[in-house]
Amino acid sequence: MQLTHPIHQAFSRGFYSDSGRDYEVRLLLGYCTSGGADAGEVLATIDALDSGHEQAWADAWLAVGRRVAGAARDSFAHGHRESAASAYLRAANYLSTAFDGLDGVGTETQRMTVFAEHRAAWDGFVGAGAFAAQRLSIPYGVTTMPGWLVRPADDDRPRPTLVLVNGSDGSISALWCAAGHAALTRGYNVVLFDGPGQQSMLFEKSALFRPDWEAVLTPVTDTIIAQPGVDAQRLAVYGISQAGFWVPQALSVEHRYRAAVVDPGVVDVSASWTTHLPKSLVGMLDDPSKAKRFDREMALGLTGQKATQRMWAWRARPYGHNGQYFDTMREVMRYRLDADAAAAITTPMLITAPEHEQFWPGQSARLAAMLTGTSSTVVDFTAAEGASWHCQPMGRAVTAERMFDWLDDALEVSA
Repeated sequence: MQLTHPIHQAFSRGFYSDSGRDYEVRLLLGYCTSGGADAGEVLATIDALDSGHEQAWADAWLAVGRRVAGAARDSFAHGHRESAASAYLRAANYLSTAFDGLDGVGTETQRMTVFAEHRAAWDGFVGAGAFAAQRLSIPYGVTTMPGWLVRPADDDRPRPTLVLVNGSDGSISALWCAAGHAALTRGYNVVLFDGPGQQSMLFEKSALFRPDWEAVLTPVTDTIIAQPGVDAQRLAVYGISQAGFWVPQALSVEHRYRAAVVDPGVVDVSASWTTHLPKSLVGMLDDPSKAKRFDREMALGLTGQKATQRMWAWRARPYGHNGQYFDTMREVMRYRLDADAAAAITTPMLITAPEHEQFWPGQSARLAAMLTGTSSTVVDFTAAEGASWHCQPMGRAVTAERMFDWLDDALEVSA
């Protein structure tokens, strides 16, 4: 997992030969657009990592995260709120990177300690930021989902509101960097929350993913339209990564949204899993009688592949079938948007389509073709403009510009 060379070709060739680690660096550099990272901090951290050892990776991000969080606390204690907010947000993202890096390496106690530090940094950012923010408690079954409503000012002026839906494993601070910062600077209210299977709902409440995301988005919507300053006639929803499936699925039932953005479009979540399996194994998934054989062959194929085993356990955990390969795959295959659901969507939708999409290639165009009951706009992003790969991690400024130009028009937001 050494750094690739020459460095001047890092964008096209990668920062690391390991695709997962390379993507994490791209994400962090992309956060710089919204103040969620500092390029110097990111590059200095990876420059010091001569080894690809997993513990060294996690330790490096934990060290920089704790250092920046300490600076944030010091700034806040001396009344420098803007500096504190800036440092807290960066710390939250670095600590989240450390938390992810500890998966399969550190103990559960070690990981949850870092997760608590990450969330404390996020709370510090929310508390110090130059905006009005309130904590939301969103009803969900017998429990509640944590959420935040962030407004440009503490008044009751009705504003357009953008609800942000996270993907499968992104942090709340990363979600803010993806779209929250850009929305707030344009005068939107911003709503963020942890849904089932996401972050605190998974790690603290053991709430698992579900495909019928309307059961999540509807109580979120009910909660936010009751808040001050929310214009219920100008609601929009943004979904990143796997939420490119969840948002369309929810909108097939939930019709109170005037506009939606999916980044990118996803119609079959399981494609990102089955693509890497031999055809012989994929063929077994339609036959429950072959479950034990499937599990045996998967276990045999993953023998000795510790990194892949860790990745599988991490990806499988929110679906609730960690040690059962067949059951996990069958569960993931429920996350598909069918033609009837797509046809029931009435909300106009913008769909991003990045070049070199590595998880769900071609699915943005497929989603657009399925939306027969509303209008859709597919926006391409390319490597030539520095905006390729899944969710165009290093092209977030151009993403925000195209996305919010479209949203402003859809919601009739005046300049």
